[in-house]
Amino acid sequence: MDSIQQAFTSRLQERGINLSEFQLEQFEIYFNELVSWNEKMNLTGITEREQVYTKHFYDSVSLAFFMDMSKVKNLADIGSGAGFPGIPLKICFPDLQLTIIDSLNKRITFLQNIVDQLKLSNVTLIHGRAEECGHKREHRDQYDLVTARAVAKLGMLNEFCLPFVRVGGIFAAMKGSDPSVEIQEATRSLKELRSEVKQVEKFTLPIEEADRHIVLISKTGITPYKYPRNPAIIAKSPLA
Repeated sequence: MDSIQQAFTSRLQERGINLSEFQLEQFEIYFNELVSWNEKMNLTGITEREQVYTKHFYDSVSLAFFMDMSKVKNLADIGSGAGFPGIPLKICFPDLQLTIIDSLNKRITFLQNIVDQLKLSNVTLIHGRAEECGHKREHRDQYDLVTARAVAKLGMLNEFCLPFVRVGGIFAAMKGSDPSVEIQEATRSLKELRSEVKQVEKFTLPIEEADRHIVLISKTGITPYKYPRNPAIIAKSPLA
């Protein structure tokens, strides 16, 4: 274990998450595959090893600082990209049933390679759009926890992600800067989509001391059938 892995392990231990040697090996394989595949397709602008461990791996696992993952049976990661936060959470919590939905097939191909290389089980990778999958019976109102680590505003994210959450489940929107204005602007979408903000958690990313926020939204009722709408309609007429 080198200094980067040691720091990563220690920071997670401080949060009550203990990694085995096998899990650390999985993270290292993930890093190497990410950098290798990134040379032929655009997966991330972050490839320096310490930054990947901090800005991708630690940042992804941070959701578990504020959620009792022992009570989460299934997780849907919407628009996962290179697998964040879903894959790091799956490494840390192997019993988690993970579904990743992404609209770009070449990213799904990369993620299938990661699943195979890391020998992960109970992972479903779906090439599709959230607004289409969110209307399918096998995904709609089904998941204990749904995540999105995206730059879209909360009002739009709510419409894409909340249809997947079961009643009583949580949508966790992982944000950088203070989301207070976004939350205020998303008031109508929260009401329309039968949900409410449960809490907003803030923490500081190690090393660069950048702020991170996680908006935890509780699903209070079944999503009305008309949602999610077509992306063009969402962009033109957001629920804000």
